[in-house]
Amino acid sequence: MNYFELFDLPVAFQVDAALLSGRYRELQRAVHPDNFADASERDRLMAVQKAAEINDAVQTLKDPVSRAQYMLKLAGIELQGETQTIRDTGFLMEQMMLRETLEEVEEAADAGAAAMDFAEDLSRRTRALMQQLESQLGEQQWPEAADSVRKLKFMKKLEEELAQLEDRLLA
Repeated sequence: MNYFELFDLPVAFQVDAALLSGRYRELQRAVHPDNFADASERDRLMAVQKAAEINDAVQTLKDPVSRAQYMLKLAGIELQGETQTIRDTGFLMEQMMLRETLEEVEEAADAGAAAMDFAEDLSRRTRALMQQLESQLGEQQWPEAADSVRKLKFMKKLEEELAQLEDRLLA
């Protein structure tokens, strides 16, 4: 059973977060190990395994990039541990420029304001990629969607590096 079926949700990029959360709580209640305290060792182990599967599923479906990657996996495209790189030279040049800008943020006269400006730019670019990805998944353009997921992983890494920089600035 795939994760969408587990939560009785349609296979789609957009997920009703409240519905996902509610079904998660229902499923966790049903398989909570305390319910199996008097059960056989096998049944207790199965309950723990099912609870772990439910946790993995909800974490995957809550995160848009993970959800998209999972949808690609369902379509037969496995991105986990792949060695394929992005061939879009324009995007790669953009990434180099963004990395340079991120390095300049820390040295800016008003590093806090520069960090906020960079965060807004990054957020705008990420939203555009997310919209593109949603369209590609909806139209089952799997190779294009896979490229968009790869690009979003780059953006996520930049967001993490920005968060680390902001932590350093606040320290």
